[in-house]
Amino acid sequence: MYKKYLTSLLLLNMTFLMSWVCVKEVKINRIASTQAFRMEFLSEAAQEEKKSFLEVVASVSSGQRVVDYEVLEQEVKYPLSDTDYDSLLRIVEAEAGGEDEDGKLLIANVVLNRVNNEKFPDTVTDVIMQKGQGVAQFTPTVDGRFQNVKISEETYEAVERALYGEDISQGALYFCARHGADSGKLMWFDQKLTKLFEYGNHEFFL
Repeated sequence: MYKKYLTSLLLLNMTFLMSWVCVKEVKINRIASTQAFRMEFLSEAAQEEKKSFLEVVASVSSGQRVVDYEVLEQEVKYPLSDTDYDSLLRIVEAEAGGEDEDGKLLIANVVLNRVNNEKFPDTVTDVIMQKGQGVAQFTPTVDGRFQNVKISEETYEAVERALYGEDISQGALYFCARHGADSGKLMWFDQKLTKLFEYGNHEFFL
């Protein structure tokens, strides 16, 4: 009788012990699997970052670039020879040395408008040096100012703006400073041309 109860108690203890071992094994396996999943995830993430980095490096080394269209360098609309560039700087400084940057830009615009107009010569220097019936189109070319000016930083900036295509002249082909100008020339401006606007000391015509 006692042997029977003892055997049953022993079997019950063994069953309890096996259950406890199984529970512990499940917990251990869960922890191990969690760590394994975490390590696998981190490994895959690292591989993706490495792949992205290598793709960027390959892109750069192959000459490809990420383009930001807002900072692309503008193209020069009016590429000039060294001689024409120097002539444009000089005439702008001579004609508008006392004007602000927009006043200087307007003079450059008029010169370039003439270059693009079939009624005038095809180069900046030829436009500036042109004479009509023996009279210079730009007075500074004959009174010494064109040859002797010192180019200001503002003039460089104004000419640069014009060469890159900025035009605020409304297509003007002529300008004059009415104060102190020859009355005969002023009459020609007033009778033969269409006045567009005034800016600073100059009036602009078409």
